[in-house]
This record gives sequence, structure tokens and C-alpha cells, in this order.
Amino acid sequence: MIGRRVLLLTAVVVLALGGTPALAAPADVATTRTYIQANYALVRFAAMRLGTARSLLDGVLNRARTDCPSAAAGSPQNPESTMVSYEIIGAMVLAAYHDAQPQITAYIRVAARSHWSSRTLTASIHAYAGKLTTLSTLAAPNLCADIRAWAASGYKSLPASMVRFDQRFVPAWVALGEVPAGLASYERPDERGALQRTSQFEERLTNFEAEAVETYAMLMNALAVNP
Repeated sequence: MIGRRVLLLTAVVVLALGGTPALAAPADVATTRTYIQANYALVRFAAMRLGTARSLLDGVLNRARTDCPSAAAGSPQNPESTMVSYEIIGAMVLAAYHDAQPQITAYIRVAARSHWSSRTLTASIHAYAGKLTTLSTLAAPNLCADIRAWAASGYKSLPASMVRFDQRFVPAWVALGEVPAGLASYERPDERGALQRTSQFEERLTNFEAEAVETYAMLMNALAVNP
């Protein structure tokens, strides 16, 4: 009898606060487990191959230095130069992600078909997967050709290829790895280890991105672009 009264009191309090006591549905728990594993595989691979990513970024810098040094010499600092800097960033991001394409594809395959009872969570994961899909299918820009075309116009107009690239890249620009707060409702204790390691791998990736700012600065200098 006392136990029933406690349960009844709990229900009354919860309802008074505007909530409903509920347990996570088995389907949500299963989907969460599959998603956590796919996301973990992606960030683990990327974090373990940072040396390769660094070499790929160096390749972008070396090509700029060799093929079109100071291509934007004398260029102004204006909204167009900002667009140029976005293409430079895009070239770096696509290069760094290139080695992880199979893992990105595998992640997208899981994320795109994942559905939770929470529409907000589902929409969040699908939106992120959509951005990664754009990045994984976007062709790397031809920096030298685009910047030379800009220079040839007297820095008055950007080439259409650069405008198209920026229009696709900028809205889709995301880091690898996504664990929305909404997943917490469906996580299980035995997944804490994987989530902790995921966080550690994501920290490595974040640190790598911070270090890549130096490469970005060297690219801007090599091409003589003012952001």
C-alpha cells in the first residue's frame, strides 16, 4: 500500500511539473547503440590517421607555393577576399577528410536511416549527415585557377566556380563526429566507455583543427590573399 502511494505521489508531482514518466523505447535504445558505434568508428579512424591528414594539408600548401605563388598579389581586403578565404578553407577540409571517405560513407549510411521517437533528435542527426554527405561529394576546388581568374578581373568579380563552391561548402562545413545531447536519454551504462573514448578522439581532432590554422595562414600568405 505504501509503495502504491509513493508511486501515485511521484506521478502527481511529475504531472504537476508538466512531464510524463516514461522509459526509453527499445527501438530508441537499439538505434542509439548502433549510432554510437558508427560515430565512434568514424572519429577513431580520423583521430588515428592525423599524420596522413597533415600530409594532405601540406600537399595543398606545397601546390599553392609551386603552382601559383602570390597569385592574388595586390588584392583588396573585402567581401570577395573573404569568399576566397572560404575556398582556401574548403580545399583544406576536403583534403584532410579525403583519407576518411570510406568511414564517412559508412557513418552516413547509418545516420541517414536512424530514427528516434524524438523528432528533434532525428532531425539533428539527419541534418548533420546531410552536411557530411555534401562534403563527401564536393569536388575539391582549383585554387590556382580560381584565384588567377579573380586577379584577371582586376579583383572586381569572383569566378563562378568559386561562388558555386562556397555556396555548397560553407553551409555544410562541420567537424567529424556528432553526439547530440538528446542521445543521453537513450544511452546505456555499458556505452559510457565508447562515449568517453569518442570524446577523447574528438578532442584530438579539435586540437588538429586548431593546429591547421597555421597552415591556413601560410596558404593565405603564399597566395597573397587578405581575408
